[in-house]
Amino acid sequence: MAGEAVTMFRQRLGIFVDVQNMFYSAKALHQSKIDYSKLLQEIVADRDLIRAVAYAVHKPDVDQSGFSDALKRLGYEIKSKELRLRPDGTAKGDWDMGIAIDTIAMAPKLDTIVLVSGDGDFVPLVEMLKAHGCRVEVVSFRKSTAVELVEACTQYTAIEESMLFKEKKFVKNGAHN
Repeated sequence: MAGEAVTMFRQRLGIFVDVQNMFYSAKALHQSKIDYSKLLQEIVADRDLIRAVAYAVHKPDVDQSGFSDALKRLGYEIKSKELRLRPDGTAKGDWDMGIAIDTIAMAPKLDTIVLVSGDGDFVPLVEMLKAHGCRVEVVSFRKSTAVELVEACTQYTAIEESMLFKEKKFVKNGAHN
C-alpha cells in the first residue's frame, strides 16, 4: 500500500431533536434547559453533520421566536407547529410521525441517525432504521427514557450536566417558563 492515498471514512450524521420531550425532561429532572450548542458539539464530534432538525410545538400565546432564532444560528433546521386544543380541553402536539417520516426519508443519505428523545414510541422506528443499515443513536435523560428505546438503539448516550443551563426561574416554587 506504499504510496497509495488512504481515505478516511467519516460518518454522515443526521440529528433529530424532539424539543418538547427534552424541554420537559430537563425542567422536571434538573430544573434546567439544554445547551443546544454543547449538545450539537458532543453529538457531532468528528463526524460530518448532514442535517440537524429540531421539532418544536408552540403554544399559541407564547412567543418562542428567540429560541427558534438561537437554534437556527447554531445550525439546526426548525420544524414547528402549534399545539392543538381539543374540544374536550386536552391538547395534542407532538412530532413523532414527522420525525419518523423525516428519518426514513433521510436514512439512505446517512450512516448514523441520532434521535434526541426518550420516547419509547420510537422503538419500531429505531428497529426499522437499523434493519436498513443505519446506526441509530439515542441521546436523552436516562431517568425519562424508555428502557426499550435504550435496548433497541445501536448506542445510548445520557445527557450530562455539562450540557445544561441551570434556570433560576425553574428552581423557585414551580415557576412557569
